[in-house]
Amino acid sequence: MGLVYHVANAVSIALFLYYGMACLVADGMADEFERYGLSRFRRVTGALEVLGALGLLAGYLIPTLSVLSAGGLSVLMLLGLGVRVKVRDPLLEMVPALFLLVVNTFIAIQASGWSG
Repeated sequence: MGLVYHVANAVSIALFLYYGMACLVADGMADEFERYGLSRFRRVTGALEVLGALGLLAGYLIPTLSVLSAGGLSVLMLLGLGVRVKVRDPLLEMVPALFLLVVNTFIAIQASGWSG
C-alpha cells in the first residue's frame, strides 16, 4: 500500500482514539450527545470508535480487519453526519465527520483491493 494509505490510516487511528476516549470520559461530549438527544449512545459510540481505531491498527497484521474497521467507522460517520443535519448544525461543524467518512471509505476501498 502507498504512503497516502498509511497516512490516512495513521490519521484515522489517532483521531478515533482521541474522539472515542473523549466520548467515554469528557463532560463536553456528554453535553453534545445530550444536545443530540442520544445520551444513551455516547459510551457505545466511544467504544465503537476506539475499537475501530484498534481494528485499523490490527489490520496491519490481519488485513481483513482494516476493511471491516474502516467500513464500520465510515458507517458511524455517515450516521454522525445524519445527526448533525437533523439538529441543524452549521456546515463547519460537520466537516470533521465528513472528513473521517471520506478517509475511512478510502481506507476500506484500498484495503479491500477494490478499485472500481
